[in-house]
Amino acid sequence: MIVSVIYFIVFFFVFLVLLGLQLLNRKRYTSPLSEQPRISILIAARNEEHTILRCFKAIESLNYPKDKIEVLIGDDASTDNTRAVVDAYIKDKPNYTCVTISEYMGEARGKANVLAHLAKLATTDYYFYTDADIAVPENWIQAMLGALTEKVGVVTGITTITGNRFFDKMQALDWLYALGLVQVVADIGLPVTTMGNNMLLRRQAYEDVGGFESIKFSITEDIAIFNEILRKGWDFRNIYTRSTLALSLPARTLDQYINQRKRWMSGSMHLPVYMAVIFIIHSAYYPVLIPFFLYTSVAAMGGIFALKLIFQSIFLYNCLLRLRLTVPLHYYLLFELYLVLSTIILVIYFFLPVKTTWKGRKY
Repeated sequence: MIVSVIYFIVFFFVFLVLLGLQLLNRKRYTSPLSEQPRISILIAARNEEHTILRCFKAIESLNYPKDKIEVLIGDDASTDNTRAVVDAYIKDKPNYTCVTISEYMGEARGKANVLAHLAKLATTDYYFYTDADIAVPENWIQAMLGALTEKVGVVTGITTITGNRFFDKMQALDWLYALGLVQVVADIGLPVTTMGNNMLLRRQAYEDVGGFESIKFSITEDIAIFNEILRKGWDFRNIYTRSTLALSLPARTLDQYINQRKRWMSGSMHLPVYMAVIFIIHSAYYPVLIPFFLYTSVAAMGGIFALKLIFQSIFLYNCLLRLRLTVPLHYYLLFELYLVLSTIILVIYFFLPVKTTWKGRKY
């Protein structure tokens, strides 16, 4: 029985990687825009005095007519100088608006509540979402709009980490690898999820579900609204291209990292069953095989490790290739060691009876 489980996990992992290579190597293009509609960019900001100017500068560099962009910022009860920093930057920019959020709207809480208020202020038919610590690429708007068809209500770009530390670079590979697996599933037409730091919602789709204020509170508000929009019959698109590659600031400390990942793991409880199975089997590669290692040879252990490392590295290489990125060869081995250690730490922390801390709030 144990041997059968082991063979299944190994076979499934190899199959997933091979499928991913086939799909990731297909050329996919978004359609060129026949017009440039007005759009809204919605940003929830809480204690972002040191990061939000980076976000604004990227928005100012967008290759899109300035008079067709409105930027809406919601100050979510910041306890630092976020509001002062924002006000100073936007004082001569009439297309920027910042409001302080002090009341709840319907079921919405936290970030979802801020976004619910901003949606009420938006005057366009296209809501672009990013975070205050994100720098979006210059062709972001065209690429995201180009993926829309009459039935598409949600478009999701790709996000990774920027930073010079080794820990930052491993986080970056982690994001690209995980989102590559998500893209594989999305490419065969199965819905997975979206990311609130790089997302486009069609206004009609958003209003069809009653907005964030009509959705039961979730610490991962982006997954919640994605699921509701799809239940209303809307389609989705995920775009794994450089033109939608946004750069996030890294988790600077282990505490930030594990709380961020615990929040994501909580959100994974709302993923489709098939996606949960994929992540569980992927994460179980070593935990399931460790008992087997105790009863086998060093050669067999090395073979199992090498098999995963080789196929995983090929897949990650293709993910990077699609984004026109490269990393030193030894990073592929170091990334595998990072995955082993981070998986153990995060699984243990996830089941500890402690709340998730995010932006100074506990959930």
